[in-house]
Amino acid sequence: MARPDKAAAVAELAGELRNSNAVVLTEYRGLSVKQLTELRRSLGANASYTVVKNTLTKLAAKEAGVTGLDDYLVGPSAIAFVKGDPVEAAKGLRDFAKANPVLVVKGGLFDGEPVSSEQITKLADLESREVLLAKLAGAMKASMQNAASLFAAPLSKTARAVDALRAQVEARGPAETSSEEVEARGPAETTESEPAGDSDAAQEKDEG
Repeated sequence: MARPDKAAAVAELAGELRNSNAVVLTEYRGLSVKQLTELRRSLGANASYTVVKNTLTKLAAKEAGVTGLDDYLVGPSAIAFVKGDPVEAAKGLRDFAKANPVLVVKGGLFDGEPVSSEQITKLADLESREVLLAKLAGAMKASMQNAASLFAAPLSKTARAVDALRAQVEARGPAETSSEEVEARGPAETTESEPAGDSDAAQEKDEG
């Protein structure tokens, strides 16, 4: 490779390293052109897969200020540059490697931190960012609905619900009462066991 071409290749790799939130180094020896095409497709739309030269990649990493890759730059190397959800790319690599054992995941960097092949495999077992956000949104919605039902309840029931919860906390200790348990109890549930005559007795007392 001529010197200007090497400089251009190093600059391009350095740009990829700077702009990626995760990079995964692999050994692709034994994969056909068709299999490499399938691998690129399995990584998702926010990742690219490039066969690289180890020497040029080391120079590019130095130019980009990236450390932790030199130990992985041994033998035939290709890099997955991830600019989106790293979980999706990790799943793609894991699933492809199961069907094509010749693909070897060496390790990589996630948010600038070195990660081993074992850690990448564990990352692949996580749910995607979209699924986790959906679950978080669902949990927040449930909490808001519980709070809304408490505020919408008649003032007397709300007061009784709060008093019942406060008494439970004092009796059991704050460490034993989780926030989930408090949220799970609505005002209607809290007052179901209350004798029906309590409100009447209170009213008679007030009138007296």
